[in-house]
Amino acid sequence: MLKYFFMQTPGNWFQEWFNSPYYHKLYLDRDDKEAAEFIERLINYLQPPQNSLMIDIGCGRGRHAKILASKEFDVTGIDIAPDNIEYALASENDHLHFYQHDMRMPFWINYFDYAFNFFTSFGYFKTEREHNNAIRSISQSLKHNGIFVLDYLNVQFADNHLVNESIKQIEGTTFHLTKWFDENNFYKKIIIEDEGLPNNLEFTEKVARFTLTDFEKMFADQGFKILEVFGDYQLNKYDEKKSPRLLMVAKKEM
Repeated sequence: MLKYFFMQTPGNWFQEWFNSPYYHKLYLDRDDKEAAEFIERLINYLQPPQNSLMIDIGCGRGRHAKILASKEFDVTGIDIAPDNIEYALASENDHLHFYQHDMRMPFWINYFDYAFNFFTSFGYFKTEREHNNAIRSISQSLKHNGIFVLDYLNVQFADNHLVNESIKQIEGTTFHLTKWFDENNFYKKIIIEDEGLPNNLEFTEKVARFTLTDFEKMFADQGFKILEVFGDYQLNKYDEKKSPRLLMVAKKEM
């Protein structure tokens, strides 16, 4: 049975797209081995005590949450897409729990020791206020001195490696991808051709061009101090020009 902690208001691109089976089909090539190795490195760095309480925010179908729970941490995954949570619920156990929830809204207050937001599962909202609300809610969910890890794209690297147009064919479905950016956002238009569809589907992803400086301000406003910044899933040091990722480790100090 699908568990709802908060029912979101419809109308945002990410609510429909993340709930589509074509979203998971397009990103099927995400490397589970790479994810497991990344989590292993991150846990070795963080050294969380046994039975730490963790939340995976924007958990999707629970890929990272399941890896964390397998290490005997108590993990809660939240995601805005009901079909993702329906899928993830099949993996629930004593150490692993899932809820449909909008990260902009408060969840359990002063409850978790660690909060994670992986694979650019942030930056989708229309207004600065909504992004600040999400960081505030994450801060509220953590205990004092709790740790927040946010994994985001690196703007300058993304600018320099942008492929404007490409086509992917996956199991009988053709995805036409067009990418561009402006001063404030990255965009990806996805046109889907599938013989099972009466008409082509079209979605457009939009992700804010947040830099490290932007996050430093957002974090500070909600009581977070950034402790470390990594530039990839091997946890190498962040380089603004060369790093593919912007991976920030912050502590809640208020």
